Amino acid sequence: MSNLLHFSLSRNNITGPIPGTFKGLQKLQYLDLGNNGLQGSFIEEFCEMKSLGELYLNNNKLSGVLPTCLGNMSSIIRLYIGSNSLNSKIPSSLWSVIDILELDLSSNAFIGNLPPEIGNLRAIIALDLSGNNISRNIPSTIGLLKTLETLSLANNKLNESIPSSLGEMLSLTSLDLSQNMLTGVIPKSLESLLYLQNINFSYNRLQGEIPDGGHFKNFTAQSFIHNGALCGNPLLQVPKCRKQVKKWSMEKKLILKCILPIVVSAILVVACIILLKHNKRRKNENTLERGLSTLGAPRRISYYELVQATNGFNESNFLGSGGFGSVYQGKLLDGEMIAVKVIDLQSEAKSKSFDAECNAMRNLRHRNLVKIISSCSNLDFKSLVMEFMSNGSVDSWLYSNNYCLSFLQRLNIMIEVASALEYLHHGSSMPVVHCDLKPSNVLLDENMVAHVSDFGIAKLMDEGQSKTHTQTLATVGYLAPEYGSKGIVSVKGDVYSYGIMLMEIFTRRKPTDDMFVAELSLKTWISGSLPNSIMELLDSNLVQITGDQIDDISTHMSSIFSLALSCCEDSPEARINMADVIATLIKIKTLVVGANTV
Repeated sequence: MSNLLHFSLSRNNITGPIPGTFKGLQKLQYLDLGNNGLQGSFIEEFCEMKSLGELYLNNNKLSGVLPTCLGNMSSIIRLYIGSNSLNSKIPSSLWSVIDILELDLSSNAFIGNLPPEIGNLRAIIALDLSGNNISRNIPSTIGLLKTLETLSLANNKLNESIPSSLGEMLSLTSLDLSQNMLTGVIPKSLESLLYLQNINFSYNRLQGEIPDGGHFKNFTAQSFIHNGALCGNPLLQVPKCRKQVKKWSMEKKLILKCILPIVVSAILVVACIILLKHNKRRKNENTLERGLSTLGAPRRISYYELVQATNGFNESNFLGSGGFGSVYQGKLLDGEMIAVKVIDLQSEAKSKSFDAECNAMRNLRHRNLVKIISSCSNLDFKSLVMEFMSNGSVDSWLYSNNYCLSFLQRLNIMIEVASALEYLHHGSSMPVVHCDLKPSNVLLDENMVAHVSDFGIAKLMDEGQSKTHTQTLATVGYLAPEYGSKGIVSVKGDVYSYGIMLMEIFTRRKPTDDMFVAELSLKTWISGSLPNSIMELLDSNLVQITGDQIDDISTHMSSIFSLALSCCEDSPEARINMADVIATLIKIKTLVVGANTV
């Protein structure tokens, strides 16, 4: 099944080893074999699956070592191998998989230590290494994981002190270091973590004062029990800390009272002079250079690098504009081509669009989504830095007077768009509704591969949520009926927009075309013409370039248009899902390619 994208056999009673034949699934993006009774080793063939993004092998009976080839799995973003019997060192190559978002190696028997290279995982949001035999210290480089939200190193053999660099992990919400042999004090730097909700330092050998600032005011005694010599607030069931009182001599009091203020004042004066001197030069250099701290990406590109790459956002680099602002082509110093989406900040709505796009894209990795490389943001400037799509939008190709997309190119584009939507709706940890799917928001790379872009009005669906409401309207003509009339947003709304786009790409008729007036729409025009008037529906340019093969292709167009109508049912519940769309289109493509080969 070489075209398989998503495969799950979780929660069964499957036993025996994992077959090496999985390496034949070169297009597979999601594989879940968790919660079974699988035995044997982690097969090296997984490393050869170049498209694999999510792999779940948790809760099995796997043993042996993790192979060093894990470092070759550059597309992996979620790897769950917890609750097995793996007993090797964690291969150093794993720390080079810099785009991984979630890593779970818990409840195994891994040995060795945590290397400084753990700081390479700059995109990671969840890391669970609990329940192993990992020893030695926690490296200070762990503080480089700015996007990490959940960290568990519990129930290991870690010793030495807790690095103060943990206070630099700005996104941290949960920290569990319990059941180790950690010594020293709890770093006060942890008080600065704004999102920290849960901590557990119990069953260690910690001593000294428990911090009382930040979220430490909300933590209970359970977070600190069974440590040797902690002190602090009695509510935490620890003794009060003894304050050391020193007797100051007259000389020291004189220093504090007279000399120290003079020294401090002199330092402040010098500091003010330095700040004033550099104020003008740094006024426009106040870019936060946060990269994609909200997007989970490690890359950082400054405002001045963007100015240089786009020749000062020169008109010759201008690619286009929309409701959000403008897009410019650029070239970085290393030669990489980029597209810079500059947000128009004159309205609050456009600024919110920037935040929505960052929020939607932070955890998404798929070959048919436009890759966000970085972001650049300050009070006066907001932009997204994206991979450059050299062939522009599907819209520009579809309505060009100089080029014409072939039947197979159009079919491939719609398969790739469907694949992206299926991932957004069902393949990511939190379903994402694009809300504005149309040909101008689908871009083509140098190989004519489609990439869905522009998540400015996208909506993230909370766990268990099937729909939500919005007051933001998308492009007229592509809106699902429930979206346009009631503001109801769901994945089924994207399916409707996809159906309209599927009709448009083969008819070369926009849903807002002048011919559609009164009761006639793109949808009713196609439904009224099936199955006897297919040729009248097809793009005349497509008919012209297809020539003698048009009769063969027209036999498949009835199925394609029927599929599009199934996407555009008035009732959301009646619409087909994207997995079935992909299956139908791939079947049609197989028949077309087979016929051409014969």
